[in-house]
Amino acid sequence: MKKIYLAALLSISLMTANAQEPNIPMFGNRQNIDVKFNEYKPAPEGFDQERAGIAKGTVKLIEYQSESVGTTRKANVYLPPKYDAKKKYSVLYLLHGIGGDENEWYKDGGVPNIIMDNLYADGKVADMIVVMPNGRAQKDDSRAGGMGSFRAFGDFDKDLIGSLIPYIEKNFSVYADREHRAIAGLSMGGGQSLNFGLGHMDVFAFVGGFSSAPNTQRAAQLIPDVEKVKKENKLLWMVCGGADGLMNNSAQLKAFCDENGIPCTLINYPNEGHNFVVWKYGLYNFAQLIFK
Repeated sequence: MKKIYLAALLSISLMTANAQEPNIPMFGNRQNIDVKFNEYKPAPEGFDQERAGIAKGTVKLIEYQSESVGTTRKANVYLPPKYDAKKKYSVLYLLHGIGGDENEWYKDGGVPNIIMDNLYADGKVADMIVVMPNGRAQKDDSRAGGMGSFRAFGDFDKDLIGSLIPYIEKNFSVYADREHRAIAGLSMGGGQSLNFGLGHMDVFAFVGGFSSAPNTQRAAQLIPDVEKVKKENKLLWMVCGGADGLMNNSAQLKAFCDENGIPCTLINYPNEGHNFVVWKYGLYNFAQLIFK
């Protein structure tokens, strides 16, 4: 067992360079959580680098009408190499952080298309498409919303489940059941994924959180019915940097799961903070575990 000592962050960093989300303050007093981490295994060198001589997928920007928001919204969709409309694919919904939008994963350093292309080339993933939406469910869903968008992030499940998922299932050749849907995200999107994934197990069977932010509900709220989660959730997987002040959000859930016998993974990425080094590692590993 390793003890995690965390102090509340006193301010928000205004540095928003590529490959790093703004720091998000923790609320509350110093925390002391006993948690047993799962084994960290480094990703292979080059897992996030473009490789020559392999088939490449494509990324398509789509627009859909949101009933809950009342506007036309955007999402990026990764289609794997040799996408075939005659086949059926599973779907991973991959969410961004508080400083991002539908382009954060794809254009700000996450290289999900390259990671997925390499995994496909190595035969390490099931057939799936990856949907990268804008998780800020309000009429002005630009990045300028920042910290003022907390409610909009919390309301995104209505847009996701009520409008985006039906659009994807109508316009792409995908399965339309929970066993073929996964949700994961970074930072604010990690918290959303834990909240929405565990809160809607009738919709999502696989749930991942990468450096999940303080929007993450407390474990007892996320899991009011332990036996239901044991029965219905197929994967609960998390990673956070060892130098990230937000580790507590993941650690409290991991400790609760261990205490109640719920299968749950939490990896402490050594010496890393709140950045795409951790999040790319998260996608690389999570994608290999789902839909199998």
